[in-house]
Amino acid sequence: MAENPVSLSSLHRTTRHSTTKTSKSNELRGGRIFGIFKLLPMLTTGSKMAALLMTLHRKPLLADKATTITLFGYSKGRLTIAIQENPHQTPFFLLQLPLSTAALHREISSDVLRIAIESETKTRKKKLMEEFVWAVYCNGRKLGYSIRRMRMSDDEMHVMNLLRGVSMGAGVLPSLWEKERAEDRQLTYIRARFDRVVGSKDSESFYMINPEGASGQELSIFFVRMKQTA
Repeated sequence: MAENPVSLSSLHRTTRHSTTKTSKSNELRGGRIFGIFKLLPMLTTGSKMAALLMTLHRKPLLADKATTITLFGYSKGRLTIAIQENPHQTPFFLLQLPLSTAALHREISSDVLRIAIESETKTRKKKLMEEFVWAVYCNGRKLGYSIRRMRMSDDEMHVMNLLRGVSMGAGVLPSLWEKERAEDRQLTYIRARFDRVVGSKDSESFYMINPEGASGQELSIFFVRMKQTA
């Protein structure tokens, strides 16, 4: 059994915006990234997507001290999550999720995506993000287990190099391999800046910063560590 020191429900950020605001305002503030990912424009480089977003918003896209998170994978493969201090640095957390890219598209259709990543450990000698074995949940459903990666694969390095300097966007990237340019091997991605909230040494949360500069509930990622008990 596991003793859970943190309730996942307590990690959900309470919104600062009044619920009386119009749905149109909420859509403009929060729906751009997900909307673009649903449409999946056939872009060949991340820089084109960044240029497109810059034409949609006059406000700066970068937030001070924000964390960069990228979700990416082949259309018939599993999804990988990479977390960086900024788009120019090597990811400090890399995990291939037990979630297919196609399943991500289905989850995003609800306009709210919450990913919970939990670790069970007998000791707490490591920092939270240094744990290796993780149970992964998506919108409340347990998907399975993953092991944190220490090094990037060729494909993952390829994605990080293509998106170097891109703060947010979504679309299709060219494959590393010529033979994988078929439609069923499209390499899709979604990247955004996140507010990082440290709840305790056993819990951290990441809230997506929308293009208008406000953090919201459209995409939230929670890391929780639970101590195993006999």
